[in-house]
Amino acid sequence: MKRNATAVWQGTGKDGKGHLTTQSTTLNKTQYSFKSRFEDGVGTNPEELVAAAHAGCFTMKLSFVLQEAGFTADNIETKCDIDLVDGAIASSHLTVNATIPNITKDQFDTAVADAKENCPISKLYNTNITAEAALS
Repeated sequence: MKRNATAVWQGTGKDGKGHLTTQSTTLNKTQYSFKSRFEDGVGTNPEELVAAAHAGCFTMKLSFVLQEAGFTADNIETKCDIDLVDGAIASSHLTVNATIPNITKDQFDTAVADAKENCPISKLYNTNITAEAALS
């Protein structure tokens, strides 16, 4: 399986503008700029998209790990915080809240650790990945 996205940029790094389009067109000429990346401008940015990719990948991997262990989640919500420091992604932090019938905290923590280490996006990163998890 291969997936793709396209970035188009016009102008200088600080004053230019660009847009992103994904293969599915879920993002379709979605704007990004210096301001949306480093300030509070309108549009997306690469770090926000990396955070979405990591949260989505981890959450789906966690559901597979839980299924293999005999559990089905009623709900899993994951927030990912990407920390950009000196032009590099310094860390990715996952905050997970889940409702899973009949699972113990130890079983849940084991599943979270497995998903954190083995989701494809985690394997792609060359950064510190941390997670905190809570059952509700």
